[in-house]
Amino acid sequence: MSEFREVVKDGAREVGRKTLRFTKRLFLILLLLSILAGAGYLGWGNMTYSTGSRSGQLMKLSRKGYVLKTYEGQLFLGVYAPEQPTMAPGNIWNFSVKDRKAYDKIQELEGKQVRLFYKEHFRTFPWQGDTRYFVYGAEEVK
Repeated sequence: MSEFREVVKDGAREVGRKTLRFTKRLFLILLLLSILAGAGYLGWGNMTYSTGSRSGQLMKLSRKGYVLKTYEGQLFLGVYAPEQPTMAPGNIWNFSVKDRKAYDKIQELEGKQVRLFYKEHFRTFPWQGDTRYFVYGAEEVK
């Protein structure tokens, strides 16, 4: 009976080693796949879908958020006339700004007619901004 027990113990040890080896390989493969998937998702989300510019009157620019602070703004795309004091809400374009330097430049132009240069991304992440439109430059329109 002792010889039988030895054979069973050896078999159990071998099965344990194979199971441990399989578990380690599976864990490494899943880890690599998740890292590749995460990197791909971040890369795809930061791809530029379109670029362009929009002109109008800069209405609002702020830094907001509870934990993740982002720079957000609004541009009125119509022409403001003193005899028509109401602004159509459909003509307001919301945008985000990633760069502090661009934010400072845009802040100097608040309330003026401006042209904003932007990039539209496929997707945004919470730490980037609330919109898919990211302004990277501005100039005053005279």
